Amino acid sequence: MLGDELMTAIAALRRLVHRRLRSAVPGLPLRGAHIELLQVVKKQPGIGIASAGRALHLAANSVSTLVNQLIDLGMLARETAPGDRRAAQLWLTEAATQRLAEYRQTRIDVIAAGVAGLPGADRQALARALPALRALLTALDATEERSP
Repeated sequence: MLGDELMTAIAALRRLVHRRLRSAVPGLPLRGAHIELLQVVKKQPGIGIASAGRALHLAANSVSTLVNQLIDLGMLARETAPGDRRAAQLWLTEAATQRLAEYRQTRIDVIAAGVAGLPGADRQALARALPALRALLTALDATEERSP
């Protein structure tokens, strides 16, 4: 029951914040999967499609589709990997770097305004829950890495 309620609340929060981002950040709207892929590439410039898929827990063909869409939007650059002409490396464009910065700041502002409107006890409860949420993420990630 707790797990279901937690996932329902987190999913609803993500959808709400993403809707606000789409309306607040100028330019073509990006889907959540696009933003997540751009964030992976930002953290690991030059990452390959298969590695990005593992980081996002997506099949390589799904990541490849996202990559092609982002290239068409001018958000990603794909280069042939040195030493392996079959492999590709992904890089953010300047437009993507700027868009991610705008998304991040808007996301911070949206959440900060929402949190500021909560009673102090609720703000403290959210702050106390963060270490447990991080531990849950670590535990689930470790479990996934061990499964076939």
